[in-house]
Amino acid sequence: MKRVSVFCGSSAGTDPAYTQAAVELGRLLATKQIALVYGGGNIGLMGKIATATLEAGGHVIGVIPKFLMAFEIGKIELPDLRIVGSMHERKALMAELSDGFIALPGGFGTLEEFCEILTWGQLGLHAKPFGLLNVAGFYDHFLAFLDHAVERQLIKRKHRTLILTANGPDALLQQMKLYT
Repeated sequence: MKRVSVFCGSSAGTDPAYTQAAVELGRLLATKQIALVYGGGNIGLMGKIATATLEAGGHVIGVIPKFLMAFEIGKIELPDLRIVGSMHERKALMAELSDGFIALPGGFGTLEEFCEILTWGQLGLHAKPFGLLNVAGFYDHFLAFLDHAVERQLIKRKHRTLILTANGPDALLQQMKLYT
């Protein structure tokens, strides 16, 4: 893997473990010479992972819609900040640039981005690995919901098993490396 998209919150959340995981993942990506592709923001977990990756000597590509520059305070000091016209363009470019996808804790946007890339994988539009970094059990209820949907035969078990999960960044990257 040369580049990984990370979906995460524009807020840091209430648990310091979320920020710690973002920083740890950013440093790990830099160490492994995997470029970070992310939403281009300078605040919340987005800002934390980008800053940590840059400080560790890694490459960061930010992709942000023009209208969000004011709201998310785009990380304008990035050497590679790509400003696009819409959220759809943002997701399409991030998917095109990336060899895999990770979701850190986040809100509606994080879930929407992750679920869209998951759906694309389910439909065979890509064969790239995607995983949830389940920091401090953040995604436990979401994973339980998915298991419930499998039990109710609304999600096929083979599609549920596409989602990689780990509690720590290194374990998740290892799973992604072995993904077929």
